[in-house]
Order: sequence, then C-alpha cells, then structure tokens
Amino acid sequence: MSTVKKALSVVAVATALFLVGGLGAWRSFRDTPVAAATTNADALIAPMAGASLEQTIADLQTHLQAQPDDGRSLALLGIAYAQEAARTADPSYYPKAEEALQRSLALQPDGNIEGLVGMGVVSLARHDFAGGVRWGRLAHTANPDAAHILGVIGDGQLELGHYRRAFATFDRMAEMRPDVASYARVSYARELQGDVPGALAAMRQAADAAGTPDDAAWVSYQIGELSFRSGHLPAADLAYRRAEALSPTFLPAKAGIAKIAWARGDIARAIRSYRRLVARYPLPEHVIALGDLYAIDGQTTRADDAYALARAEAALFRANGVNVDVELALFEADHGDPVAALADARAGWRSRHSIHAADALAWALYRSDRPVPAARLEHVALRLGTQDATSFFHAGMIARRLGDRDEARRDLTRALAINPHFSILFAGAAQRTLTQLRG
Repeated sequence: MSTVKKALSVVAVATALFLVGGLGAWRSFRDTPVAAATTNADALIAPMAGASLEQTIADLQTHLQAQPDDGRSLALLGIAYAQEAARTADPSYYPKAEEALQRSLALQPDGNIEGLVGMGVVSLARHDFAGGVRWGRLAHTANPDAAHILGVIGDGQLELGHYRRAFATFDRMAEMRPDVASYARVSYARELQGDVPGALAAMRQAADAAGTPDDAAWVSYQIGELSFRSGHLPAADLAYRRAEALSPTFLPAKAGIAKIAWARGDIARAIRSYRRLVARYPLPEHVIALGDLYAIDGQTTRADDAYALARAEAALFRANGVNVDVELALFEADHGDPVAALADARAGWRSRHSIHAADALAWALYRSDRPVPAARLEHVALRLGTQDATSFFHAGMIARRLGDRDEARRDLTRALAINPHFSILFAGAAQRTLTQLRG
C-alpha cells in the first residue's frame, strides 16, 4: 500500500509538537512553560512504513497531480506542510498549508474534519488563537466524539487567557482519551497553577502512554524542561539525555543538554553545542540562547550577529502570517529597543490576555521607565500562582524601581529559589541585585 493510502487510512488531525506559549516553529524567546503535542502518533499524517515526512509530502503532491480534486488528500497535505514548518523552523510552509486546506474545504465543505482541524492547527501555529478556537469548534460540532479536537480548542483558549475554559476543556479531553496529548495538556495546566509535582506526575503518565520512541523522547524532554524550570539540574540532565537516547534525531534534547552545560558553568561547551544545533535547526530561541552565551562570554560582535539573525527570522515569520508580537516584545525588552518592545507588547496584549502577554507588557513598561503600570500588569502575570522564575525576577526588578525594597527582596529571592539558572542573561544580575538589596 502506498504512503498516501496509508496516510488516508488514519484520522489526520494535527501536527506533532505544536506548543502552547509558542505554537509551531516560533517559540518564546525565553523559557516559558510549554504544553503538549496536539496529538500523538496514531492520529497524525506522519511518516508511515519508514517514509520520511518529506516523502509523505512528495507522495501526496504526486497523488494530487493525478487527482487534483481529492479534498481529503489536500487536507492531509496541508497538515503535512504545517508539520514541516514545525520540524524545520521554516514558516514559509504555513501559507502553503493554508492554501491546501482552504482548497480542501472548498471542494469538500461538509464533514471535512481534517480540513477544519488543519485550519485550527495552522491558526494556532500563526498565533491566531481566536481563529484556532473558531476552527476547532467547527470541527467539534462536526465530530463531537473526537477528543483530539478539544486539544485545538483548549490550546487557543489558554493563549487567549480563558484559563477556566481551557482547563475544563483539557479535563474533558483527558476523560475522553487519556493519551500523550491529553496528559501533557493536563501537566501544563497544573504547572500554570503552580502545581509542579502534579505537572510532573501527569507528564510521567504521558510517558507511560507513549507509543513510539519519538513520542517517548518528546515526553522525556518535557520532563527535563519541567525539572530545569524547577531548578533540578540532575533530573533535567537525566531526562534530556534519555530523550536523546530514545530519538537521536530529536534536536530539542540537544538544546537541553547545552543549557545544562551553561548552568554548570561550562560556557565554552554550551556555545559549541548551541552552534552545532543552530547550524541544523535555527529555531529563534536557540539562536538567541547562543547570542546570550556570546554576550556573557564577552564576544559582543558574535552576540550582535546572533541577535540580528533572530530579528531577520522574526521578519520572516511575520511575512508568513505568524504573529510574534509577544515574543518580540520580550526579546527587544531584553536586548535593547524599549520603544519597539512596548509597541509589540501592547499589540500582543490587545490580541490575547494571557499571563505571558501580561508579563511581556509589564517588562516592556519597566524598560520604558513606567514601573507603576508595569507592577499592575506583573500582578496579572502572576495571578494563577505559576512558579515562573522569570516573572518573579521581573516583579522584583519592578518593585525595586518603585522603591519597595522588601517586595523586591521577596520576589528576587523567590525567583532564584525556583530556578537559579532561569536566564542566561539575567540570572547573575538577579543574584547581584538581591545581594545589594540585602546589604
């Protein structure tokens, strides 16, 4: 049986490893918590019978040359393009995905679950979260028994800041189908609410449910990220290395191992590791991490080159319809353009009232010397009880600017207690500031 026929024999619903807090190939510029794969391998238009994703795309393209009005194959091709965008960090696949999916829906407007969900996934990947929810609801109306569709809806609700709705959607999804996708979303919901042990427990359930080495590698990497964000370097290192062993081609694990090298003080090794990774997978967060390592190592020119590449990547993502306002706001606030940071942060806050958008706007306001509104927004960013060291660092620096030394000490102490390695650029600054405040 051909790859296309095998692909058509499964329910293709969404691409793997689309992440909340940075869905698709453009992730957040700092270590924000990330959520689950939208679905696990048995429900993907994924490489089958040894075929690569590139071969699956080529087979679908060949099939459609002979049968251009095959609506379902068009939907599967659109979803495969979206997967390729995430796999390669190349956003030029998103317009191709949307075109294929729109053609599919025009040819088959009724009962086209793959087309509807595919449009939801592409909308989420482009950070059009309201659009993702809309398409997800249309798909859910057409097929209310499909648990994976709830993942698309819940992801959008989460990024819009509709947390109660999102958590209820994830709980329902897990009840309907306890698998990697639903357990990982439950894990993220718990982490957002400050329940890190509960988040780890749910992710271990996801590990038990993983059906392929790639699924298991992804889950192990998420356990590593949870451990790192909680300041547990040995556990994080073990999880990253397990992910790499399970799937040697799973590149995020290599980023985790490089991050461990920096946290343990081996900057030269971390730089070498990130350089190799960026050469293969130039995801913006990796490019910026490399630039930050150059910056703290005194290699200013190389740092500037990395940041210039990140800005060029941002322009490419925007040109292909990806909204990176919140991510760019944090980047510019951290790396030098407070005016651009504030403009992007305000645009991001208008489109989504998530805790991450609130944190980005608070930090941009602080960088623009407006600490009073910054403090109000940072309070919003911390309202769920999330144990996010970066947000507590922001809160502490804002309180210090306002002259509240006691609150600044509390927040900075909390940031460093959660994760003393929360930021390549700012972990050392947090410790120095806290020492000054205590002195």
